Amino acid sequence: MTVTACGNDASTGAAESPAGPAIAGVTITKDAALHAALPEEIRKAGAVRVATDVPYAPFEMFVAEGKPELTGLDYDLGQALAAKLGVRFVFTPQKFDGIVPAIQAGKFDAAMSAMTDNKERQAVVDFVDYSVSGSGIMVVKGNPAKITTLDDLCGKKTAVQAATNQLDLLTEHQAKCKAAGKPEIEIQTFPKDSDAQLALRSDKVVAQVQTKPAAGWTAKTADNGNAFEVVDDPAAAGGYGASPNGIAVSKKLPQLSDAIQKALQALIDDGTVTKIFDKYGVASIAVKEATKNAAVD
Repeated sequence: MTVTACGNDASTGAAESPAGPAIAGVTITKDAALHAALPEEIRKAGAVRVATDVPYAPFEMFVAEGKPELTGLDYDLGQALAAKLGVRFVFTPQKFDGIVPAIQAGKFDAAMSAMTDNKERQAVVDFVDYSVSGSGIMVVKGNPAKITTLDDLCGKKTAVQAATNQLDLLTEHQAKCKAAGKPEIEIQTFPKDSDAQLALRSDKVVAQVQTKPAAGWTAKTADNGNAFEVVDDPAAAGGYGASPNGIAVSKKLPQLSDAIQKALQALIDDGTVTKIFDKYGVASIAVKEATKNAAVD
């Protein structure tokens, strides 16, 4: 299944205007110089092949259950970048742990999937960073297990999506549990974030660890805000291990990452990025400057 961004197709969620599509209430116009700077193969194809793991709210979601059309922060940002660059962004759902290998294999040109920029991934892909956020803990409404920090997860069943930075966070915290004389966290991994959420909803785990923006969005929207809540640890206001998140781009296409970086900066400067992030209630994680490979450790 693929979903194309930019254009007059109903699946894009963007209203076409003479100047370009309107995204989050902003009309985007093509930058001819940025289009010309794209790799020749991208210009000839008229499209960037983008991998994304769906659903992972608020970054990528289906418009409606059982329908292929996409929405979400990454999707809207992809639409805006596509319009600015004068090409289409063709989104294809892909399991998260298979995204980077698929880019390496040439199946995709890029990925927009709330992916954490880290040195390990930088070895095989380049990142254009657009947000900075950390991990958060989500519990059922009322927090019956009285979870307040990561330390409170020691000895407790905790859900997390496989192959994510959040899984690394929990794995690394096991040593602190041991040092405090507590049992290790009973980590339960799931292929999709939605599966982990289901485990929390059905009381199979006491908490779920995910990016803090995703936790906040889920807590705000699930059952009209009555299903879950986010644990706010004062020692980690922005989330644990806050780090840059970026658009992963094939190292074989340095011109593409350069063009995306410049297009993103233009969208930051004209206020489009702020409007897109505001739409999903996560304006605080948006960067003020588009950087490449910002992670340093």
